[in-house]
Amino acid sequence: MTDGAGPMAATPPRRVLLKLSGEALLGDAEYGIDPGVVRDIAREVRDAVSEGIQAAVVVGGGNIFRGLAASAQGMDRATGDYMGMLATVMNGLALQDALEQLGQPTRVMSAIAMNEICEPYIRRRAVRHLEKGRVVVMVAGTGNPYFTTDTAATLRAVEVHAQVILKATRVDGVYDADPELHPEAQRYSRIGYTELLSNRLQALDATAVSLAMDNEMPIVVFDMTVPGNIARAVRGERIGTLIAGEESR
Repeated sequence: MTDGAGPMAATPPRRVLLKLSGEALLGDAEYGIDPGVVRDIAREVRDAVSEGIQAAVVVGGGNIFRGLAASAQGMDRATGDYMGMLATVMNGLALQDALEQLGQPTRVMSAIAMNEICEPYIRRRAVRHLEKGRVVVMVAGTGNPYFTTDTAATLRAVEVHAQVILKATRVDGVYDADPELHPEAQRYSRIGYTELLSNRLQALDATAVSLAMDNEMPIVVFDMTVPGNIARAVRGERIGTLIAGEESR
Protein backbone atom coordinates (compact mmCIF):
# COMPACT_ATOMS: atom_id res chain seq x y z
CA MET A 1 0.00 0.00 0.00
CA THR A 2 2.75 2.40 0.97
CA ASP A 3 5.85 3.25 -0.99
CA GLY A 4 8.30 6.12 -1.18
CA ALA A 5 7.28 7.22 -4.63
CA GLY A 6 4.13 9.17 -5.20
CA PRO A 7 1.79 8.97 -8.12
CA MET A 8 2.40 11.72 -10.64
CA ALA A 9 3.38 11.08 -14.23
CA ALA A 10 6.90 11.87 -15.38
CA THR A 11 5.67 14.68 -17.64
CA PRO A 12 4.63 17.65 -15.47
CA PRO A 13 1.13 19.02 -16.04
CA ARG A 14 0.84 22.26 -17.92
CA ARG A 15 -2.08 23.65 -15.91
CA VAL A 16 -2.68 22.81 -12.25
CA LEU A 17 -4.99 23.92 -9.48
CA LEU A 18 -3.41 24.21 -6.04
CA LYS A 19 -5.83 23.94 -3.12
CA LEU A 20 -4.55 25.63 0.04
CA SER A 21 -6.44 25.36 3.30
CA GLY A 22 -6.68 28.48 5.40
CA GLU A 23 -4.86 26.57 8.14
CA ALA A 24 -1.91 26.29 5.78
CA LEU A 25 -1.31 30.02 6.25
CA LEU A 26 -1.24 29.86 10.06
CA GLY A 27 2.34 28.73 10.55
CA ASP A 28 2.78 28.24 14.29
CA ALA A 29 0.09 30.76 15.19
CA GLU A 30 -3.36 29.85 16.46
CA TYR A 31 -5.14 32.44 14.36
CA GLY A 32 -4.60 34.67 11.33
CA ILE A 33 -1.92 34.79 8.63
CA ASP A 34 1.80 34.16 9.07
CA PRO A 35 3.53 36.44 6.51
CA GLY A 36 6.60 34.20 6.44
CA VAL A 37 4.54 31.12 5.54
CA VAL A 38 2.72 33.06 2.83
CA ARG A 39 6.03 34.23 1.38
CA ASP A 40 7.37 30.67 1.33
CA ILE A 41 4.25 29.42 -0.48
CA ALA A 42 4.43 32.30 -2.94
CA ARG A 43 8.09 31.63 -3.68
CA GLU A 44 7.44 27.98 -4.53
CA VAL A 45 4.48 28.85 -6.75
CA ARG A 46 6.49 31.59 -8.47
CA ASP A 47 9.38 29.23 -9.13
CA ALA A 48 7.10 26.64 -10.74
CA VAL A 49 5.29 29.21 -12.87
CA SER A 50 8.62 30.56 -14.05
CA GLU A 51 9.18 27.13 -15.64
CA GLY A 52 6.08 27.52 -17.80
CA ILE A 53 3.43 25.86 -15.66
CA GLN A 54 0.06 27.58 -15.39
CA ALA A 55 -1.18 27.71 -11.80
CA ALA A 56 -4.55 28.53 -10.30
CA VAL A 57 -4.96 28.59 -6.51
CA VAL A 58 -8.09 28.09 -4.42
CA VAL A 59 -7.60 29.17 -0.81
CA GLY A 60 -9.72 28.41 2.23
CA GLY A 61 -10.49 30.62 5.20
CA GLY A 62 -10.35 28.35 8.25
CA ASN A 63 -7.45 30.29 9.78
CA ILE A 64 -9.79 33.27 10.19
CA PHE A 65 -13.34 31.94 10.32
CA ARG A 66 -15.01 28.58 9.87
CA GLY A 67 -18.72 28.66 9.08
CA LEU A 68 -19.41 25.07 10.13
CA ALA A 69 -17.91 25.66 13.57
CA ALA A 70 -19.95 28.84 13.98
CA SER A 71 -23.07 26.94 12.95
CA ALA A 72 -22.42 24.38 15.69
CA GLN A 73 -22.49 27.23 18.18
CA GLY A 74 -25.88 28.46 17.04
CA MET A 75 -25.14 30.80 14.12
CA ASP A 76 -27.19 30.38 10.97
CA ARG A 77 -25.16 28.08 8.69
CA ALA A 78 -25.58 30.21 5.58
CA THR A 79 -24.46 33.34 7.44
CA GLY A 80 -21.44 31.51 8.83
CA ASP A 81 -20.50 30.21 5.41
CA TYR A 82 -20.68 33.68 3.87
CA MET A 83 -18.42 34.98 6.62
CA GLY A 84 -16.02 32.13 5.82
CA MET A 85 -16.06 33.17 2.16
CA LEU A 86 -14.98 36.68 3.16
CA ALA A 87 -12.11 35.15 5.13
CA THR A 88 -10.89 33.43 1.96
CA VAL A 89 -10.76 36.81 0.25
CA MET A 90 -8.40 38.15 2.91
CA ASN A 91 -6.17 35.11 2.47
CA GLY A 92 -6.24 35.49 -1.31
CA LEU A 93 -5.19 39.13 -1.11
CA ALA A 94 -2.32 38.19 1.22
CA LEU A 95 -1.13 35.55 -1.25
CA GLN A 96 -1.46 37.97 -4.17
CA ASP A 97 0.66 40.55 -2.33
CA ALA A 98 3.37 37.99 -1.58
CA LEU A 99 3.45 36.76 -5.18
CA GLU A 100 3.60 40.24 -6.66
CA GLN A 101 6.39 41.26 -4.30
CA LEU A 102 8.32 38.42 -5.93
CA GLY A 103 7.52 39.79 -9.37
CA GLN A 104 4.85 37.22 -10.24
CA PRO A 105 1.75 38.76 -11.91
CA THR A 106 -1.32 37.59 -10.01
CA ARG A 107 -5.07 38.10 -10.21
CA VAL A 108 -7.56 37.49 -7.40
CA MET A 109 -10.96 36.42 -8.73
CA SER A 110 -13.95 36.21 -6.40
CA ALA A 111 -17.18 34.24 -6.68
CA ILE A 112 -18.83 37.11 -4.79
CA ALA A 113 -18.67 40.52 -6.48
CA MET A 114 -16.39 43.01 -4.72
CA ASN A 115 -15.03 45.01 -7.61
CA GLU A 116 -13.02 47.46 -5.54
CA ILE A 117 -10.54 44.79 -4.41
CA CYS A 118 -10.64 41.92 -6.90
CA GLU A 119 -12.10 40.73 -10.18
CA PRO A 120 -15.33 38.77 -10.46
CA TYR A 121 -14.75 35.13 -11.30
CA ILE A 122 -15.44 34.66 -15.01
CA ARG A 123 -14.27 31.35 -16.40
CA ARG A 124 -13.04 32.57 -19.77
CA ARG A 125 -11.21 35.50 -18.18
CA ALA A 126 -9.56 33.15 -15.67
CA VAL A 127 -8.34 30.92 -18.50
CA ARG A 128 -6.96 33.94 -20.33
CA HIS A 129 -5.03 35.06 -17.24
CA LEU A 130 -3.53 31.57 -16.94
CA GLU A 131 -2.54 31.57 -20.61
CA LYS A 132 -0.72 34.87 -20.03
CA GLY A 133 1.33 33.38 -17.21
CA ARG A 134 -0.55 34.99 -14.34
CA VAL A 135 -1.32 33.09 -11.15
CA VAL A 136 -5.08 33.16 -10.59
CA VAL A 137 -6.12 33.08 -6.92
CA MET A 138 -9.78 32.05 -6.70
CA VAL A 139 -11.59 33.11 -3.54
CA ALA A 140 -15.06 33.09 -1.94
CA GLY A 141 -15.55 29.40 -2.66
CA THR A 142 -18.36 28.75 -5.11
CA GLY A 143 -20.22 31.83 -3.87
CA ASN A 144 -22.82 29.56 -2.25
CA PRO A 145 -23.21 28.38 1.35
CA TYR A 146 -23.09 24.68 2.23
CA PHE A 147 -20.22 24.02 -0.20
CA THR A 148 -16.64 23.56 0.99
CA THR A 149 -13.56 25.04 -0.60
CA ASP A 150 -12.58 21.48 -1.59
CA THR A 151 -15.70 21.41 -3.75
CA ALA A 152 -14.93 24.90 -5.03
CA ALA A 153 -11.42 23.77 -5.98
CA THR A 154 -12.76 20.77 -7.88
CA LEU A 155 -15.36 22.86 -9.67
CA ARG A 156 -12.83 25.49 -10.71
CA ALA A 157 -10.31 22.87 -11.82
CA VAL A 158 -12.91 21.30 -14.10
CA GLU A 159 -14.01 24.69 -15.42
CA VAL A 160 -10.53 25.91 -16.38
CA HIS A 161 -9.45 22.47 -17.68
CA ALA A 162 -6.70 21.92 -15.15
CA GLN A 163 -4.95 18.59 -15.46
CA VAL A 164 -4.72 17.90 -11.74
CA ILE A 165 -5.80 19.23 -8.34
CA LEU A 166 -2.99 19.52 -5.81
CA LYS A 167 -4.34 19.53 -2.26
CA ALA A 168 -1.72 20.91 0.13
CA THR A 169 -2.20 19.59 3.67
CA ARG A 170 -0.24 18.96 6.87
CA VAL A 171 0.02 15.19 6.23
CA ASP A 172 1.92 13.38 3.49
CA GLY A 173 -1.05 11.74 1.79
CA VAL A 174 -4.16 9.64 2.39
CA TYR A 175 -4.04 7.00 5.13
CA ASP A 176 -6.32 4.08 5.94
CA ALA A 177 -6.76 5.58 9.43
CA ASP A 178 -5.90 8.83 11.20
CA PRO A 179 -2.08 8.65 11.49
CA GLU A 180 -2.11 10.92 14.54
CA LEU A 181 -4.37 8.49 16.42
CA HIS A 182 -3.09 5.28 14.82
CA PRO A 183 0.72 5.24 14.35
CA GLU A 184 0.42 1.95 12.46
CA ALA A 185 -1.79 3.55 9.77
CA GLN A 186 -0.68 2.87 6.20
CA ARG A 187 -0.39 5.51 3.52
CA TYR A 188 -1.79 4.93 0.05
CA SER A 189 0.39 5.95 -2.87
CA ARG A 190 -2.74 5.68 -5.03
CA ILE A 191 -6.42 5.19 -4.26
CA GLY A 192 -9.56 5.14 -6.39
CA TYR A 193 -12.40 7.62 -5.95
CA THR A 194 -14.90 4.88 -5.10
CA GLU A 195 -12.66 3.30 -2.48
CA LEU A 196 -12.03 6.68 -0.89
CA LEU A 197 -15.76 7.30 -0.64
CA SER A 198 -16.74 3.82 0.50
CA ASN A 199 -14.10 3.79 3.24
CA ARG A 200 -15.14 7.28 4.38
CA LEU A 201 -11.54 8.48 4.36
CA GLN A 202 -11.45 12.15 5.27
CA ALA A 203 -9.05 13.44 2.62
CA LEU A 204 -11.73 15.56 0.91
CA ASP A 205 -15.45 15.96 1.34
CA ALA A 206 -17.68 13.55 -0.57
CA THR A 207 -19.12 16.20 -2.89
CA ALA A 208 -15.66 17.17 -4.09
CA VAL A 209 -14.63 13.56 -4.66
CA SER A 210 -17.85 12.77 -6.54
CA LEU A 211 -17.39 15.80 -8.79
CA ALA A 212 -13.79 14.83 -9.48
CA MET A 213 -14.83 11.25 -10.24
CA ASP A 214 -17.57 12.37 -12.65
CA ASN A 215 -15.04 14.49 -14.54
CA GLU A 216 -12.03 12.14 -14.21
CA MET A 217 -10.06 14.86 -12.43
CA PRO A 218 -7.06 13.43 -10.55
CA ILE A 219 -6.24 14.79 -7.11
CA VAL A 220 -2.87 14.67 -5.36
CA VAL A 221 -2.83 15.03 -1.57
CA PHE A 222 0.61 15.99 -0.22
CA ASP A 223 2.41 17.53 2.75
CA MET A 224 3.02 21.23 2.21
CA THR A 225 5.00 21.62 5.44
CA VAL A 226 8.04 20.01 3.80
CA PRO A 227 10.08 22.82 2.19
CA GLY A 228 9.93 22.59 -1.59
CA ASN A 229 6.96 20.22 -1.72
CA ILE A 230 4.57 22.74 -3.26
CA ALA A 231 6.99 23.35 -6.11
CA ARG A 232 7.56 19.60 -6.49
CA ALA A 233 3.83 18.93 -6.67
CA VAL A 234 3.24 21.71 -9.18
CA ARG A 235 6.08 20.39 -11.33
CA GLY A 236 4.50 16.94 -11.28
CA GLU A 237 7.07 15.13 -9.14
CA ARG A 238 6.02 11.92 -7.40
CA ILE A 239 4.89 12.83 -3.90
CA GLY A 240 1.86 12.22 -1.72
CA THR A 241 -1.20 10.18 -2.68
CA LEU A 242 -2.95 10.18 -6.03
CA ILE A 243 -6.74 9.95 -5.96
CA ALA A 244 -7.91 8.73 -9.35
CA GLY A 245 -9.79 5.89 -11.00
CA GLU A 246 -7.18 3.22 -10.36
CA GLU A 247 -7.21 0.64 -7.59
CA SER A 248 -5.34 1.44 -4.39
CA ARG A 249 -1.78 0.47 -3.67
